[in-house]
Amino acid sequence: MKYTTLPNTDIRVSRICLGTMTWGRQNTESEGQAQMDYALDQGVNFFDTAELYPVPAHKDRYAVTEKIIGNWFRKNGQRQNIVLASKIAGPAPFTAFIRTDGFKPSAIRDAVEGSLRRLQTDYIDLYQLHWPERSTNYFGQRGFSPDPNEAWSDNIHEVLRTLQTLVRDGKIREVGLSNETPWGVMRFLEEANAHAELPRMITIQNPYSLLNRLFEVGLSEISHRSQMGLLAYSPLGFGTLSGKYLGGQKPEKARVTLFPNYNRYSNSKAVEATGAYAEIAQGHGLTLAQMALAFVNSRPFLTSNIIGATTLDQLRENIGSIHIELSPEVFSEIEEVHKLIPNPAP
Repeated sequence: MKYTTLPNTDIRVSRICLGTMTWGRQNTESEGQAQMDYALDQGVNFFDTAELYPVPAHKDRYAVTEKIIGNWFRKNGQRQNIVLASKIAGPAPFTAFIRTDGFKPSAIRDAVEGSLRRLQTDYIDLYQLHWPERSTNYFGQRGFSPDPNEAWSDNIHEVLRTLQTLVRDGKIREVGLSNETPWGVMRFLEEANAHAELPRMITIQNPYSLLNRLFEVGLSEISHRSQMGLLAYSPLGFGTLSGKYLGGQKPEKARVTLFPNYNRYSNSKAVEATGAYAEIAQGHGLTLAQMALAFVNSRPFLTSNIIGATTLDQLRENIGSIHIELSPEVFSEIEEVHKLIPNPAP
């Protein structure tokens, strides 16, 4: 395994992070625990979860994933060997069963306390805002369209002040963003720069893959100049970049087969690009998944690549991508496809 640190901290994390959002929905508890056992054995010490998981969200499965992780900690006593990240869900129609008061101080405190109970731990290493309260373009929206009925008013100072209290109390160590835009990132950094006592957002968890490199447009410069690391999610685009959906295939129990509304990586241009990337991988003796993950692993702004799997075979291949170094020829061929079909999946 390869390691780095969370930006501006001494917290050492693996460059591969174990994603968990299928546990309790597509995966049973025993399967999730087997994944944690295998990942830890391979040197993965960074796990990412959220109160929202498993996904798709449903009130009958609320926070089941955190409970699975908590039971694993209780069973094997490995908490001190894991850097643990979780998230508070933002307001949305599909999270109304969780809460309806957004990121108010009481909501953040209650969310953290709930996660701590379920995870059976005294602290969370990295606590993230899963997506913004304000109306903006996330979850498959390419462009921003103002909402004339938006009720949000700027409360970012208050959010950071609440998080500061939780850091002071030892309940969380560091804070980060997720599904955030350049404006949002800079607004949080502006508050932290103006008020030295406030915690600074050190990571941003956004989608990044061969099919979606929009992070490079704006956010990568912020990452470089402000030392904010990317935690890349969906590096295989819901499994699309494994090639398993090519030719119109619908593998049994696969994510897009089970949940066809998760189709942002399945439009005609994304399928065309996936086919072109598959040809590059085949021409260089690689699987498409290996090449796609190794590409993400190579990015200078990456802190950790969040991989998810529903089988141990998938997990082995995904974690193994850390040992693959792509040649200049592969990078060059990838860029040629990207020039022709840039960012087909928003």
